[in-house]
Amino acid sequence: MRRRGRPVLPGCARTRRRTMPALSDVTVLDFSTLLPGPLCTLLLAEAGARVIKIERPDGDEMRAYEPKLGTDSVNFTLLNRGKTSLAVDLKDPAQRVRIEQLIAEADVLVEQFRPGVMRRLGLGYDAVARINPRMIYCSITGYGQTGPKAGIAAHDLNYQAQTGMLALSGDAQNQPTIPPTLTADIAGGAYPAVMNILLALRQCETSGEGCHLDIAMADNLFPLMYWGLGNGWQQGQWPRRSAEQVTGGSCRYQIYRTADDRFLAAAPLEDKFWHAFVTRIGMPEVAEQPDSNALREQIADTIRTRSAAEWMQVLAGADTCVCEVVDLQQAVLDPHFVERGVFAQRVGNRQGASMPALPVPIAACLRAHGSARAPALGEHG
Repeated sequence: MRRRGRPVLPGCARTRRRTMPALSDVTVLDFSTLLPGPLCTLLLAEAGARVIKIERPDGDEMRAYEPKLGTDSVNFTLLNRGKTSLAVDLKDPAQRVRIEQLIAEADVLVEQFRPGVMRRLGLGYDAVARINPRMIYCSITGYGQTGPKAGIAAHDLNYQAQTGMLALSGDAQNQPTIPPTLTADIAGGAYPAVMNILLALRQCETSGEGCHLDIAMADNLFPLMYWGLGNGWQQGQWPRRSAEQVTGGSCRYQIYRTADDRFLAAAPLEDKFWHAFVTRIGMPEVAEQPDSNALREQIADTIRTRSAAEWMQVLAGADTCVCEVVDLQQAVLDPHFVERGVFAQRVGNRQGASMPALPVPIAACLRAHGSARAPALGEHG
């Protein structure tokens, strides 16, 4: 990383004037497509990095997804704002020269091909390190660069299935359910990639040497189930679907149906919240009863006697850790998130169309972009 006198960033809550973004002196070459890599480089761009998206001549396949915002997909627009785009045929020697020039000057390279693909293109870590020994080379894959599964094709659902996560979900028929989030791509891929890139940049400041980061999405799902691992290793009690405290087996961590066929998410785990909850719903006598299926059904029967709105009025003003289950549209319009400006930033395209930008977990005082747009294919070539 080539320092150019980055100023010290004051505490975010007390910032009075604009400072240089934290990564304003970092250049990132983004060879990735779809979700994990582009989200990783979006976070880096939000922190001020110059991100150059290297696309094949016909573009990132996500550009063609539906729905569209102008000529490109909404998905592509959300994930690639604030970046520049180069359309390159990596098999063309003449175009490769330009890529090698960029490699010589860049700080970070992000790719998410299957293991061996970049090497066959002449852009594996060893080849890149010969050009630029300081390069932080980040490879994001499903199962990592090594191991029996390294070359297997898979998607988010497969990674969750192979790590025990999917087995802990379940419906009324006790069958695993399709997860609503791409947990492996984001929590197992994009976020760990950003964290390791930042650590590697810090290390490079003192060592002068780059490194190859092997980010395996499946590996990184296991910390999300830390409690299950601990119970299994120490007690031999491996978690079961719909049977453990946070998988549906407890009265204190449960989803209850209301009279109007809506749902309450009830998580009064600690005794103080539990006592407040059962008191407010008119069942103080069960406060000291042990957790059981019978008690869960008893509470469920009580909750089914009133509508969700009525229950929220009953529970208002008490610390019960209970809320209504709302859909995504309702969540976006929630006054809390509106007041905090979660969706205040906007992203646009070259045609002038815009929409709310994807909220990213970068503190406002560290963000480089207000409103920015996604690049057209090869726009900066």
